[in-house]
Amino acid sequence: MTEEQAQPSEKTEKKKSALRRLGSGMGRLTRARKQFDMPKGESGLKVVIATDAWKPQLNGVVRTLDTLGKILTDFGNEVLYITPNEFRSVPLPSYPEIRLSLLPNRKVAKLINDFQPDAIHIATEGPIGRATRRFCKRRGYPFTTSFHTRFAEYANERWKVPTHWGYSILKDFHKDGETMMVATPGLVEELTERGFSKMKLWARGVDLEQFQPGDRSFLDSHERPIFLYVGRLAVEKSIEDFLEADLPGTKLIVGDGPQKEELEAKYPDAVFTGPKYGDELTKYYQASDVFVFPSRTDTFGLVNVEALACGVPVAAYPVRGPLEILDGAPAGCGAMNEDLTKACLTAYEKRNPEECRAWAENFSWEAASRQFIVNLETPGFDEQFWLRSAKMID
Repeated sequence: MTEEQAQPSEKTEKKKSALRRLGSGMGRLTRARKQFDMPKGESGLKVVIATDAWKPQLNGVVRTLDTLGKILTDFGNEVLYITPNEFRSVPLPSYPEIRLSLLPNRKVAKLINDFQPDAIHIATEGPIGRATRRFCKRRGYPFTTSFHTRFAEYANERWKVPTHWGYSILKDFHKDGETMMVATPGLVEELTERGFSKMKLWARGVDLEQFQPGDRSFLDSHERPIFLYVGRLAVEKSIEDFLEADLPGTKLIVGDGPQKEELEAKYPDAVFTGPKYGDELTKYYQASDVFVFPSRTDTFGLVNVEALACGVPVAAYPVRGPLEILDGAPAGCGAMNEDLTKACLTAYEKRNPEECRAWAENFSWEAASRQFIVNLETPGFDEQFWLRSAKMID
């Protein structure tokens, strides 16, 4: 054997390094991973999703993670959610529906050790996310993260924390993951300018069976046109921009949050229903004429796609989220304008339920879930490895 042959190749060294990082207890696929070739008939992946946002919260993050888990499970994988429901918790000041888990480190470690996962994904930057990140760093386990919430802007709106402080905290949190999953190309561009790196796209999807056109008579007791908002009632959502708009018909508000009582008292002519879920939520979408999305801070806005899937056009500001969702869409799918009133009236005048539904069909949850699996990047394991492991090969 020559000296050159005796020297391990660079590729071999990378594979060995990857295996060391995986640790000795990363689940049932360890032996197969050492061969870098998954045999047929594997029973799927075991995936941990750690999140501080969970039921009974009603928001896009919770629906995204919940739907992702259902689809992965349907394909034969096993998902463990680590959520505030497993811990003692206290409400976040001024944001009581968000629970802050108390001293989660030891239990997070036990849950992960008992589950023996093949991949760990951290969805939020709160106590559970931080405890999971701490566990992974101590054990040398690779992990991925995702950017769902503009924490820096929210903290500035609520507690006057300088925005650049917030982004410094977020960059430090995400920098040690293998990749940070981001919803849209525009957001990738923006975060790159703020100094983030190692980003990959993870698009959002909609349940096209749950959300589809249906009975419009459900809201016939209200004066039309009906302009609908669905989401949290909180200052960062800019709901007052919608409630102040000079519009005909009815303004319908579905959701809950810290601003609910204040908004109900200030705008008695609007209809506040409280939170709605499942089939009942779908009925509100189906029977409305325009969906209004006044937020300037959301990273995507899943509710926009849910409304489109029900045949309802969207009115919004031309900001991240709506811009990516409506980019290239037919005129009947909605309107964006810095004057929200004009956006609402234009969306109503040009509404075309068939165009809305057809455009929403571009947002498939199965495609989004495959993208998530591909993004579970660990050095040494390519996209085909992950899709084959998750039994999601086309």
